[in-house]
Amino acid sequence: MAVAQQAWSPGADPAPSAAPVSPGWRGALRLDFARRGERTALVRRRHQGPLVVQRTFHPEGAPCHAYLLHPPGGLVGGDELDLSVEVGEGAHALMTTPGAAKFYRSSGDWSIQRQVFRLAPGATFEWLPMETILHGGSRSRLINRFELAEGARLIAWEMVALGRPGSGDHFPRGVLDQRLAVNCEQMPLLRERLSLNADDPLRTAPWGLQGQAVFATLLASPAPDGLEHDLRDALQVPPGVRMGATRCPEGLLAVRVLGPGVEPVRKTLEQAWRTIREPVVGLPPCPPRIWST
Repeated sequence: MAVAQQAWSPGADPAPSAAPVSPGWRGALRLDFARRGERTALVRRRHQGPLVVQRTFHPEGAPCHAYLLHPPGGLVGGDELDLSVEVGEGAHALMTTPGAAKFYRSSGDWSIQRQVFRLAPGATFEWLPMETILHGGSRSRLINRFELAEGARLIAWEMVALGRPGSGDHFPRGVLDQRLAVNCEQMPLLRERLSLNADDPLRTAPWGLQGQAVFATLLASPAPDGLEHDLRDALQVPPGVRMGATRCPEGLLAVRVLGPGVEPVRKTLEQAWRTIREPVVGLPPCPPRIWST
């Protein structure tokens, strides 16, 4: 099926944010998924800059798998990325990334990544990106918002690495402003904000990051009652990794993971996804092909 493509100028409708006020480049991407017969298709994409989706796949029949390509050079101060995804009624899209998103040292301006995901009634969306690496000296703002209509199903995660300890970068300087919102029928299910400086006691506190370099959150909705207990029993957590799961009264499952490195945290997230996919989405696990490369 042909996909409508259009270069996205900053003033085009619907642009996800106003034009940047600080120096730097801007990348923007709008994706629309819709059900076409028995399959979901990427029916429209509008883009500006290097944030693109190249191909889509259907390895499990109806769901559409798409790989989001981040700018290969990463983001520096003043750069902005805007991603807007809409999943139409009854459609099912799964998105991942082939590599990490990287935020580099800033001289003072924020590097900003805004992501908005809108799910129509009966839509299913899985957002399973690779890690976001915040290099020492970066000033990073990560904004994620999920808008769910009635009957929509969601599995999504975000993994953040503070520096690259294996390469000697322990994030000695830098700032993170991380925001997360999940709404269902315009009613809030979850609101979170993390403001973290490199020297924040939160990094080593037992009630915080506990000295770990990598932290992640996985969300799933609607989660059947008791899924958090099934998940805890099923996971084989790698050494050094801590995991907790909570189910909110509204049916939103929140899984938190802390670990010393990207690989063990990612393995934990992938295990969790394999465990909860069928109860939440109604399909057995079908990992994106890129995970095997």
